[in-house]
Amino acid sequence: MATNKKNRRVRIKYTIRKKIKGSATRPRLSVFKSNTSLYAQIIDDVNATTLLSATTKEIAADKKSVNSGLSTELGKLIAKKAKEKGIEEVVFDRNGYLYHGRVKALADGAREGGLKF
Repeated sequence: MATNKKNRRVRIKYTIRKKIKGSATRPRLSVFKSNTSLYAQIIDDVNATTLLSATTKEIAADKKSVNSGLSTELGKLIAKKAKEKGIEEVVFDRNGYLYHGRVKALADGAREGGLKF
């Protein structure tokens, strides 16, 4: 049983990762939330390499916290970087977080930027 919020998220994360695998043709878009920032990276699981990454610190280094507007901008930034590398489709990995708030805003921003899930 989960004893706290972090253990619950990790258990859900492993359940998701059993089903989701990123490949060279369709890599995995992974999300990580901290108290002050939001991180996104596109990963090829077959070769175990990170193809590209982005963080809210790149967009606004002076911000103390992240809101959903900044998360949407991060989604657009990661989509732009992916387009430059020739990546059109990804598999979305919410990393055990609820698909709500900042995570949903990032996914919507990536879709607006042109990535297909």
